[in-house]
Amino acid sequence: MGEEARVSDMEENTTRSNHLVDELVVDLYPLSSYYFGSRDALPVKDEIVSDRVVRLKSNYAVHGLRTCVEAVLLVELFKHPHVLLLQYRNSIFKLPGGRLRPAESDIEGLERKLASKLSINENVGLEVGECIGMWWRPNFETLLYPFLPPNVNHPKECTKIFLVRPSLNQQFVVPKNYKLLAVPLCQIHDNEKTYGPIISQLPKLLSKFSFNMMEI
Repeated sequence: MGEEARVSDMEENTTRSNHLVDELVVDLYPLSSYYFGSRDALPVKDEIVSDRVVRLKSNYAVHGLRTCVEAVLLVELFKHPHVLLLQYRNSIFKLPGGRLRPAESDIEGLERKLASKLSINENVGLEVGECIGMWWRPNFETLLYPFLPPNVNHPKECTKIFLVRPSLNQQFVVPKNYKLLAVPLCQIHDNEKTYGPIISQLPKLLSKFSFNMMEI
């Protein structure tokens, strides 16, 4: 291999390495740099668990595997990463997102759901990053697993979690029957009883990232 080829390979490797490092650094802007408002209430499809089971079965009979996409939106508060969570009825916490339509891509569906849940304009150029986790529902019960059990050939639901970088000065307008809360990662860590199996594992999934606290 000639000297020019070796130099070219070194430059390519350096560029690739720098790109990977950049992807693992997340800029967090202060909570105060965003605008929060409210709008008319959003209809809730599943008031009780049995309603959700019925809807899951009906959806599966028509479309097969149900795929959901959810967004992890991070902000800075007190020099610590906080995740934005939707709270319903003071006891149910959710990441913003929802079910994909047939033939809809993950990114298209997530942008549509963020427009519905947080009134984020689909044309603002949200930076949807990598998928940081996937959970599977083997049957119609409420149990979720961060892997697909080997004895399950026909799972009923798959939930994909994406890291989404909100634009600076982004406006979040939330339905009146929900609250949008900034919750510190240290509070949700392994707190499955309060936040459920997915949200309580976010600190572990995010541990590979470095957070750059931005000042405005």
